[in-house]
Amino acid sequence: TLVQRVLAGRKVVSLNFDIEIDKMRFLAAASLSPVDAINSLGNPEYLVLDEAQRLPETGRVVKGWYDAKLPVKILLLGSSSLELLDHAAESLTGRNEKLFLPPLLFDEVIRSRDWCPETMPLSDISRHFPEPVHTCLLQSLAFGGYPEVVTSIDKPALLRNLSSDYLWKDILQTGLVKSPALIKRLLSLLAHQIGAEVSVHELATQLHMARQTVERYLDLLEQTWVIFRLPSYSTNPRKEIAKSRKIYFWDTGIRNALLGTFSTDELRPDIGSLWENWVVAEAAKRNASLGGPSDLYFWRSRAQSEVDLVVRTGDRLRAFEIKWKGRRTVGRAFRAMYGVDVEMLDAGNPFIAECVLGT
Repeated sequence: TLVQRVLAGRKVVSLNFDIEIDKMRFLAAASLSPVDAINSLGNPEYLVLDEAQRLPETGRVVKGWYDAKLPVKILLLGSSSLELLDHAAESLTGRNEKLFLPPLLFDEVIRSRDWCPETMPLSDISRHFPEPVHTCLLQSLAFGGYPEVVTSIDKPALLRNLSSDYLWKDILQTGLVKSPALIKRLLSLLAHQIGAEVSVHELATQLHMARQTVERYLDLLEQTWVIFRLPSYSTNPRKEIAKSRKIYFWDTGIRNALLGTFSTDELRPDIGSLWENWVVAEAAKRNASLGGPSDLYFWRSRAQSEVDLVVRTGDRLRAFEIKWKGRRTVGRAFRAMYGVDVEMLDAGNPFIAECVLGT
């Protein structure tokens, strides 16, 4: 949809590799010289190859066309990085620019509302429209930021559909997972544990699966943008937990769909962990879409002092405690070790997560 909007009015040829006739057209062009290949495709300004991961040879063919210095820009689109980046882009090392499109940021959701002035700064929106912003925040926590879900009337039905086979169709097509049932069981466990340090050994025991299998499934889910792992920050392994990981969902709507809990009530029992996932995901989404200018971590000392989110941008370090509401802790241990005050991310300012990496 984005590419169609951006390239509207330009000379574009689009091939969708989910469609056999488009695959055949591409492979027929690939058997020709680069100049004849592009001519056979209509000599476009832009050649768009959608679901490019469906053909493993895409990267090799495009590399030859690129090296021939043809006057055409080629866009490879894919719904996941599983094959597109591992194979197609591997052949294009040094010849490609990667653009990641995560679910919508909260400020994008807010600016899509009729009541939101287009040019008003985010801080002013929160101040002038506190009730609509808070309502929108609770909806975002419950239903996430997939564009179609944001604009849908029946959000739960669409999310249930997304969290069925569609979300991990790329995983199933690899042949590494025979049934989505095991993936769903694993994700359900993870959905209950957001904000906690995840033990692969415990997951394997609960699922009656080999540890190596669980690791492989986690890798696949991360590569297909369902989950992401937050590593621990450490410069002194003797005093800090150095190898732990927390797992979060890129989209809280998907997490809630797995558990069947779409409540927008701020008194829901999991509001604290859900808020933490939402805030960390906001930071991760902004970081991904900007090409990764920051590194994100959590921190815990061996004495059990903890910081929910650590953001390192170059030499600059910021630390955050994430609470929906309630009394904050001081964060003395982190400040004593790194000389950095721990800031609060709470529901009183729903734009704070955007501001963390936007300033």
